[in-house]
Amino acid sequence: MQTENHLLKKRVNLFDGISIVAGAMIGSGIFIVSADIARTVGSPGWLMVVWLITGIITIIGAISYGELASMMPNVGGQYVYLKEAYHPLVGFLFGWTTFLVIQCGSIAAVAVAFAKFSGVLFPWISDSNLLIHAGRIKVTSTIVVAIAMIIFLTWLNTRGIVTGKTVVNIFSSTKILALFGFILIGFFATKGMTSLHVNREVFWDAARIGTGNQAIPLSGFALIAAVGTALVGSLFASDAWYNVTYISEEVINPKRNVPLSLIFGTLIVSVIYLFTNYVYIRILPLSGSPNGTDVLTRGIQFATDDRVATSAMYVVFGDAAAVIMAIFIMISTFGCNHGLILAGPRVYYAMAKDGLFFKKVSELNRKGVPGFAIVIQGIWAVLLCLSGTYSNLLDYVIFAVLIFFALTILAIFILRTKRPDIPRPYKAFGYPVIPAIYILTTTFIMVILLIYKPDYTFPGLIIVLLGIPVFYIWRRFSKKNDLTLSNPPLPE
Repeated sequence: MQTENHLLKKRVNLFDGISIVAGAMIGSGIFIVSADIARTVGSPGWLMVVWLITGIITIIGAISYGELASMMPNVGGQYVYLKEAYHPLVGFLFGWTTFLVIQCGSIAAVAVAFAKFSGVLFPWISDSNLLIHAGRIKVTSTIVVAIAMIIFLTWLNTRGIVTGKTVVNIFSSTKILALFGFILIGFFATKGMTSLHVNREVFWDAARIGTGNQAIPLSGFALIAAVGTALVGSLFASDAWYNVTYISEEVINPKRNVPLSLIFGTLIVSVIYLFTNYVYIRILPLSGSPNGTDVLTRGIQFATDDRVATSAMYVVFGDAAAVIMAIFIMISTFGCNHGLILAGPRVYYAMAKDGLFFKKVSELNRKGVPGFAIVIQGIWAVLLCLSGTYSNLLDYVIFAVLIFFALTILAIFILRTKRPDIPRPYKAFGYPVIPAIYILTTTFIMVILLIYKPDYTFPGLIIVLLGIPVFYIWRRFSKKNDLTLSNPPLPE
């Protein structure tokens, strides 16, 4: 791969930044995870509370990240914040987890979701259509389409940031407009339906679905714990908003536009998510039975394959709903994966510049983007698709993400003491109270998950901690090869 020694190109404006935030957030989660949340909290009111808490956490996080983004508009974003506030080890652990699990696992999962919904239009694409069976590796037509998607988007993102942001803008705008259309349909095409009335009667009657699909009433700490565990799905559906910080050096006037992109992008998507869930409870009863014969008797809780949005649209459009939603989710997941594939390699590029990844990863191609970093990300994502482990890895993602969320917000406090001299064009809203509330809230959620979902949380913690010996081994290897950790000075 030919390279040139030039800087990353500043081509991303405020609209592009908002599109990157919104596009990365909106994937397939919003159309699916509400079913599991409904089974966990068991009432329309608490379903909405879960999404409201998610929106508040996400927006506060974005507002707080804005201060760090305005201080350090460097490529790699969150990696740089953690490295400068704590130690290169902490930055490495973030980059290690991002590459190994968070980014590449998400890319693999979103690609498979794209392929599965493509199967609605093209029956050849199916998990039952086995093409290759070699030992533990089973390659279905679904996996082939997912891999083809990753390869295509990987190639597309090597063509330069202008090509990348143009595709992001097109798909993000399409997704947001389509969701607005979905919300309008829910408000104006469903008058006279009885589901909202049914849901109002049990609006706050929290109950989780237990063994034998029996509803177990919730109150007190049991209810708090249920809300905490339910947040796993909604937080995952709202994740990746911080990806825009990774490309800070390619943003025009990053000290202004990165914070604004974070704030406006998360606000827009969080509001849309709330209204989308209101449409769900307007069209479908929350409670249902797994043995229900139609979408209304199955309800939100037992929507077929958890496809709540498809069930809601079926009430309005009948059999055409499956095709309509499949097309929309294909557009959504394609745009989401494009944004993930665009942003992630900037973290590995920044790590390589610090001697914490292969030297080749720190090179730019002729289009002014870290082409080799984009390629190795694509290779690992493809391998995760072939291994079939991506879904298990994603179960562990949200706990690891919460760890780095809390550490990053805490970095605001540390850097205000450690480096008070750095100009802060934007300061975290409500400091120190709002950022402190964020840290306490995310820590509380992590404790709840450790107690009630240990199968999900401890593996995620182990993945993060495994990076510690890797860091020291890599650093020793780097020193032997005359590589040094280059910590560029913070802007004065």
